Amino acid sequence: MALTAGIVGLPNVGKSTLFNAITQAGAESANYPFCTIDPNVGIVEVPDHRLTKLTELVQPKKTVPTAFEFTDIAGIVKGASKGEGLGNKFLSHIRQVDAICQVVRCFADDNITHVAGKVDPLSDIEVINLELILADMESVEKRISRVEKLAKQKDKEAAIEFPILTRLREAFEAEQPARAIEFTEEEMKVVKYLHLLTIKPMLYVANVGEEDLANPSGNKYVQQVREFAEKDNAEVIVISARIEEEIAELEGEEKKMFLEELGIEESGLDQLIRKAYSLLGLATYFTAGVQEVRAWTFRRGMKAPQCAGVIHSDFERGFIRAETVHYDDLLAAGSMNAAKEAGKVRLEGKEYEVKDGDIIHFRFNV
Repeated sequence: MALTAGIVGLPNVGKSTLFNAITQAGAESANYPFCTIDPNVGIVEVPDHRLTKLTELVQPKKTVPTAFEFTDIAGIVKGASKGEGLGNKFLSHIRQVDAICQVVRCFADDNITHVAGKVDPLSDIEVINLELILADMESVEKRISRVEKLAKQKDKEAAIEFPILTRLREAFEAEQPARAIEFTEEEMKVVKYLHLLTIKPMLYVANVGEEDLANPSGNKYVQQVREFAEKDNAEVIVISARIEEEIAELEGEEKKMFLEELGIEESGLDQLIRKAYSLLGLATYFTAGVQEVRAWTFRRGMKAPQCAGVIHSDFERGFIRAETVHYDDLLAAGSMNAAKEAGKVRLEGKEYEVKDGDIIHFRFNV
């Protein structure tokens, strides 16, 4: 299940520095606008303590974590929707992602140029969000001109779509994103077809200096971002992109000690993954055997056959049963045999809704 979060922001806010750190992919980072010419795509492993415990318990030949994809998209500037800066090329890249992580500069540094000449996170957010809204407005207006004619001709599909497009246009005119509108399940099917930028869930990433990492509440810029995000019904995480670069080079106890010295419990990567998962309604199930212990990503609400299909389409097509035990129950029992004796291993059918932390052995026949 390839799901992508796009990292966006104005030039020089720390996007590519953060991307370098969390993916260790080496995206170019420089102190001038537009150094990222093409979107960089990086795959990052999803940290999960449960996978470590399962490995200790099962002792497989190999362990495979699940992964998440991040796309670093070049800095957007005011007027991007009209072709300014590097223009619509980058807006089109954002259309390909499932969620948007907007990096906002919340630190002062005279050595790093700000594209607007001053540090003002709310102004930065307004520029990015407005450009996305204007791009969506252009798409909707083009669509309205075609659909309105069909609606007048009593076309059923057009009659359903036209009022939705009208509501979207009204929201955009009020500088509101599409995600601010409440849609029914049926209406959302129409909205998804439009591939709007502002319907995507948004996560704000406040990039601070090292001195503010342990106590970000003391940073006035962070407070401004949090207050704005609350109105936008969005979440905020606080990171220091420069520190993340240092953390990315460490492992095990060395990494743990470094985090303790900084006064933080988890890295920005861990926060970003966790929040991106939450934004997209994602969860993890596991397969565990002597050959391999592996984590798999699925969307919450998926039934057992769909989750089987994450592994291979044949598993879904020939699904029979899912032999299931939850991670907590297996850990408490100490082994799969003990879990079976305790009655914690179940056989689930096609209607079973898979839970985060389930350990599953799929039975299928093709």
